[in-house]
Amino acid sequence: MDQRIINLFDEYTHKPLSREDFLKKLARLTGSTAAALAVLPFLEINYAKAETIKQNDDRLTIERITYQSNGVEMKGYLARPVGKKKLPAIVVIHENRGLNPHIEDVARRAALEGFIALAPDALSPLGGTPIDTDQARELFQKLDSAKTQKNFEDAFTYLKTRKDGTDKFGCIGFCWGGAMSNQLAVHVADLKVAVPFYGRQPEAADVAKIKATLQLHYGALDERVNAGIPAYEEALKKANVKYELFIYDGAQHGFNNDTAPTRYNEAAAKLAWSRAFTLFKKELM
Repeated sequence: MDQRIINLFDEYTHKPLSREDFLKKLARLTGSTAAALAVLPFLEINYAKAETIKQNDDRLTIERITYQSNGVEMKGYLARPVGKKKLPAIVVIHENRGLNPHIEDVARRAALEGFIALAPDALSPLGGTPIDTDQARELFQKLDSAKTQKNFEDAFTYLKTRKDGTDKFGCIGFCWGGAMSNQLAVHVADLKVAVPFYGRQPEAADVAKIKATLQLHYGALDERVNAGIPAYEEALKKANVKYELFIYDGAQHGFNNDTAPTRYNEAAAKLAWSRAFTLFKKELM
């Protein structure tokens, strides 16, 4: 697909560009409104493909949990392997579409790797993630960034109260969640591993606060996010932060999302996942 179309969709998903304006621009790129509407299903998320691991998989225990933060009730989806063994925990952080079926599936995948996997819903203070992805995107613009960060920091406070967990924590996040993973690495002292996927980088001045081991994943075609890599890497080296950085040739922003057909890159996604969980198992187990 024409890279200009993918870049336009990336602009639509990350900036306050209305659906009407997006479709007009898409029609200009494709040549007609009919052509734009034909392309649209290949760009948008298809939750019919979200469930790679069944909700009722008998290897897993699933919970809908809540915890308090900033005076509100935060909701979360938690998956863990069946059994009584105490396990380390990973906080799974969604894209800017909220806690949707795809991210719940990612949490189940993480649980099958041998972890407690908790996926909080950033939109909990606004009633939770709606089914409509455009509505979810609009709600994200209403979140208070400082309070939202604290809501994710408090996910670790909640995990410490669980009797089935150890005191070892990591996080993995995608897009908006990748940026949040970077912020958690800065602000959560107990965090041992952070794995941001194509996430916006923290301010260089904050990098020295990072104590966690980082593993950073980027798509080579993701010019918007990748523009921040040089300054981030320079700051990481200066602060002696332990990190790995991987850039995947031919991969777009969102390459791990297998419900997004034009952006998903199976080879890059599988390699990045393998690298991430090799690191989690090394540092947390």
